[in-house]
Amino acid sequence: MENNTIIPIRESIHRLYPTLTKAEKKVADYVLVNMDKIVYSSLADVASNIGVGETTMLRFVRKVGLNGYQEFKLSLAQSVITVREDENEEESNNLTQKISNNIIQTLKNSALMINEDDLEKAIHLLNEAKSIYFFGVGTSGITALDAKLRFLRMGIKADAITDPHIQSMIASTLTEKDVVVGFSVSGSNRDTIHSLEVSKKNKAKVISVTYHVKSKITEVSDIVLLGGDKESPLEGGSLTSKISQLFIVDLLTTGVALINEEHSKRMMNKTARSVVNKIF
Repeated sequence: MENNTIIPIRESIHRLYPTLTKAEKKVADYVLVNMDKIVYSSLADVASNIGVGETTMLRFVRKVGLNGYQEFKLSLAQSVITVREDENEEESNNLTQKISNNIIQTLKNSALMINEDDLEKAIHLLNEAKSIYFFGVGTSGITALDAKLRFLRMGIKADAITDPHIQSMIASTLTEKDVVVGFSVSGSNRDTIHSLEVSKKNKAKVISVTYHVKSKITEVSDIVLLGGDKESPLEGGSLTSKISQLFIVDLLTTGVALINEEHSKRMMNKTARSVVNKIF
């Protein structure tokens, strides 16, 4: 990051505005009005909304002294948080109600985002798969581990891979009989996307769970399940995004369980009994 980024991003844009090209000024005008929206949006989404190419966006980002789009969003997020400090102080007395309302609203939004046809296709792919792998890194890796546990409880062999190197190695061994589910709220995590690309190259079926419909992860997916919640760079791993991911995991596991209802009930009872002596 260059020294001029110490200046608040809004002031930096105003200062550089006269030197910008016509297309870059179009970007600047949009950014100045929509900072709070951009921190939750992918590069592709913002470029599309403005009506410019992604290269123009990145050129603008570099002109205001930032090295990349994520750094740009981080700077915007810090600016937005500064503006909202007084509002947050006023709302602090209602913290419990505010967070519970956010969670409820996120689940409602997630339910509206789900395409039932895509969900049904994903359920059947998982039901017919020879092997199932859940890929995720960071907090999405925790969701992958939870998904693995849910399937194991139904007697379905599945694995969760959270190490990018192991993901790549596993992906290179897959076939058309295997299914990989990739979790990424942003849809732009390099490690997850690379592992899914390798999986796809080896003809495995790829299902992605993401918030951004125009993100990179959707380009390598056979089925996209939209869910999660908007996150700024300062909110990675937020509770609402996590709950939304788990909501989709619940839809998938319940759907598979209903196809094999008797077997699933028997396996869930059997796996539950296997750990009963682990509890005091």
